[in-house]
Amino acid sequence: MYIKGQGVEQDYRKAMEWSRKAAEQGNAKAQYSLGVMYSKGHGVEQSYQKAVKWYQQAAKQGYARAEYSLGWMYYKGHGVEQDDWKAVEWYRRAAEQGYAKAQYSLGTKYIKGHGVEQDDEKAVEWCRRAAEQGYAPAQYILGDMYFEGNRVKQDYRKAMKWYRKAAEQGHASAQFALGMMYHKGQGVELDDREAIKWLHKAAEQGQSEAKYILKIIDTEGR
Repeated sequence: MYIKGQGVEQDYRKAMEWSRKAAEQGNAKAQYSLGVMYSKGHGVEQSYQKAVKWYQQAAKQGYARAEYSLGWMYYKGHGVEQDDWKAVEWYRRAAEQGYAKAQYSLGTKYIKGHGVEQDDEKAVEWCRRAAEQGYAPAQYILGDMYFEGNRVKQDYRKAMKWYRKAAEQGHASAQFALGMMYHKGQGVELDDREAIKWLHKAAEQGQSEAKYILKIIDTEGR
């Protein structure tokens, strides 16, 4: 409640005080919350090392968000020595519990072959699991795979399906991709009105390619 300012004035210091009391009694959610506050410097001096300490305690109890966050710390080398293998290990634990962010991160590791042997089939599998839970970055990358025919059979209709799901959640790159598919009539009937609509949404978020294409469309219209 103190973190979110619900029912009380937002106060990270008091949030830290109460989170610590619960964390020291072994509450995994509180341990994770404490890790987040140390990571971001909310209510306390920022410290990745202390964030890792609390993430580890929550992760050992199988708390998926902490497992994912610990994986991210190993991936970035924040508070620990950078280690892709350990990042994958913790991502996998969270992913197997159904945590979408971890599933997506694990999928991208299989794409790049970082911390694990490159594997297209597993990359698609984990990205799809996250996408099916509504995680926009995974929906976008799955759309890219179908658009390019990369790791899956090329299919504009499936690309459009996944781009749309991400675009409707405000993912700028997906909005641009969707707009371009309408602009070129790929996987859908050509529709400049829909194209401009989605390109504008992307441009409003600062997507430079969308701004460029809109200028071209405007010039051609004149």
